[in-house]
Amino acid sequence: MGAFVGRKRELLSLDRQLSRVKSAGPDAPGKAVFVRGRRRVGKSRLIEEFCKQSGCAYVFFAASKAGPKELELFAEEIAQSNLPNRSLFAGTNPSSWDAALRLLASTLDSTSPTVVVFDEFPYLVEEDSGIEGTFQKHWDQLLSKKPVLLLLVGSDLAMMEALNTHGRPLYQRGVDMIVPPLSPVETAAIVGSATAEDSFDAYLLTGGLPLICDEWPSGLSMWDYLDAVLDEPTSPFIVSAERVLAAEFPADAQARAVLAQIGAGEVTFTKIARAAGGLQKASANRSLELLLKKRVIAKEKPLSTAPSSDPRYRVADPYLRFWLRFIGPHMAEIERGRGDRVLERIRGDWMTWRGRAIEPVIREALSRLSPIPGLPAAAEVGGFWTRSNNPEIDIIGADKGPVAGTIAYAGTIKWRDNQPLTQGDINQLARDVVAVTGANNSTLLLAVSRSGVTATGVTALGPADLIAAW
Repeated sequence: MGAFVGRKRELLSLDRQLSRVKSAGPDAPGKAVFVRGRRRVGKSRLIEEFCKQSGCAYVFFAASKAGPKELELFAEEIAQSNLPNRSLFAGTNPSSWDAALRLLASTLDSTSPTVVVFDEFPYLVEEDSGIEGTFQKHWDQLLSKKPVLLLLVGSDLAMMEALNTHGRPLYQRGVDMIVPPLSPVETAAIVGSATAEDSFDAYLLTGGLPLICDEWPSGLSMWDYLDAVLDEPTSPFIVSAERVLAAEFPADAQARAVLAQIGAGEVTFTKIARAAGGLQKASANRSLELLLKKRVIAKEKPLSTAPSSDPRYRVADPYLRFWLRFIGPHMAEIERGRGDRVLERIRGDWMTWRGRAIEPVIREALSRLSPIPGLPAAAEVGGFWTRSNNPEIDIIGADKGPVAGTIAYAGTIKWRDNQPLTQGDINQLARDVVAVTGANNSTLLLAVSRSGVTATGVTALGPADLIAAW
């Protein structure tokens, strides 16, 4: 495991919560945080690092779907921790979470702050539907009266988000915190990217997942990394996606089939359903709704001042998008030692794939950079397309979404090696933009290019400009 890199924002957020615990009055010093993030984004390691840096006594319990043995494992974790009164748990086996949480409250010091972590809390909810109420009772009556920072952590995004909604036992007992993947800048720091261009390539491959970034030898080029890793069928780069999908969809082959087609490049409902085996509308809808609920895919609509009923779907995570396109369908070749064939296939389609995969990353960068010198501020950055994809515009900046009030600017992306964005590209954008409801001939234009811009009369951004967003 490599050195801990990045996460300054997340560590600062947790430290602020701990500071509130330390400075709170004697009546209700305890604080709770509901931490969520996609699988393998590094939540557990982030929390472990925070606990170590805090200097406080802490216990880190990771639920594991162990059934009746879960309580025994929890007691063992407390007994082996550095909590001040951990000996209360030595040799004990609580009969219920009610008893375990009551005993936990007894181990916490009344004056020194303590951090208590329940990792993969959704596993406990799955095993005991009443555990939220149990936590709420003991939080209100005992735990929140101690100087404790309680962290409930989970990868089931929908369940974790629901914890703090009206009608649930833990509603308003804590604050929400989202742990995203590593940013392109943090990814570059781990893999040793030499340029902004290389940093974005590394981010598209790894998705900012720390476990994958850690296995990338610092300074190794993307193609040398792929050449090496495709000969290792058990490497995190090869197996992480399959493990995530097995955890998210253990018995739903239909959702997996739909996801596979989105990963292969299908973006519309009709084509996805047809490619997934000719699914009926209701079945395709159910699978798409499940994938959206799990945050595995994103649903986007054309951005203009007119409402649209023409959505597109894409894989939300860049790494999973790459894996579904190039790795998953060819696992048999990798397992029999023919990663060279897979690498050749990637080389042949890399430019086309990257041109599409970089678009949502660039839109996020533009949102972070707004306002951009030379352009009006844009609270929403999306794209525009018609049902026939003629025209299709890479970037639309607007005051709001999904239906804009005003269009701030329109842009084109040319993410090509050694080929700048030309005046011809801008002339085409100018012709296309008039098809966008709310835009016209005077709409300001933006040129985003990997290899420079030779056109005039436009705002131009390159990789170094974009990576500054992070």
